[in-house]
Amino acid sequence: MKPARPRNHDPTNRTPLEVSLQAAVETLNQTLSSYLEPAQVRKVLRAYQFAEKSHKGQYRQSGEEYISHPIAVAQILANMHMDHESVVAALLHDVIEDTEFTKAQLSRRFGRTVSILVDGVSKLSEIEFSSRAEQQAENFQKMTLAMARDIRVVLVKLADRLH
Repeated sequence: MKPARPRNHDPTNRTPLEVSLQAAVETLNQTLSSYLEPAQVRKVLRAYQFAEKSHKGQYRQSGEEYISHPIAVAQILANMHMDHESVVAALLHDVIEDTEFTKAQLSRRFGRTVSILVDGVSKLSEIEFSSRAEQQAENFQKMTLAMARDIRVVLVKLADRLH
């Protein structure tokens, strides 16, 4: 049996999933470029690169690379023409929960507002419930509090649930 040939950086030598992810990132970039300033688009793309590295080796139940989920959530918000900080938060929304990075580290890299949004989205998912009614009441209370602080937390969470 011949050993597998090493993959090089030739873009024609990509798996279908890599092509699909790249297409999703390009679509996100095009959507953002249609309404955001170039500097803001660069910040979003920097957040994507950070999220991609942070979630490296993580996979969804479908077998897709995990990063496909934050990209899809970010695309939902971009389609709504949300501000760049909301889109950055969408890309990073699972970083605090699923990686070793902390809110403070996100704050240093992406700013206080983004870290607050990401932390708020994480907190909307934290509590476990003993009954369905209790869960619904608690979810409503948490969403109301989040809306009072920053409605964008709820919008990121709703986009997360949509995907």
